Amino acid sequence: MAERTVTRAHLTDAVYREIGLSQSESARLVEALLDEVTGRLERGETVKISSFGSFSVRDKAARTGRNLTTGQRVPIAARRVLIFRPSQVLKKRMNAATNPAANPGIDPTVDPEPGAP
Repeated sequence: MAERTVTRAHLTDAVYREIGLSQSESARLVEALLDEVTGRLERGETVKISSFGSFSVRDKAARTGRNLTTGQRVPIAARRVLIFRPSQVLKKRMNAATNPAANPGIDPTVDPEPGAP
């Protein structure tokens, strides 16, 4: 299966086609959404997107690792990591797309109704 990366340009084009905003308005909307999500995550807040998933930040303590080639101990600095947890709706849609028999009644090409589990 060929890998495809979704870029800001792809998102902007999707907004342009689906909603009908101009290209520049679509770009501003996508940029504003990404800035809002990024800002919330930088402040350590959790971002939940219904029927998609949640993003959260976890602080990891400093620790000592080991270079597998040399066996030498290496210090690993404390850091923050981004965690994504997909929603059950997203998991079902992904599995329906790869194995329709596993999820009868779910059409992966159709968006779920607002508020649907």
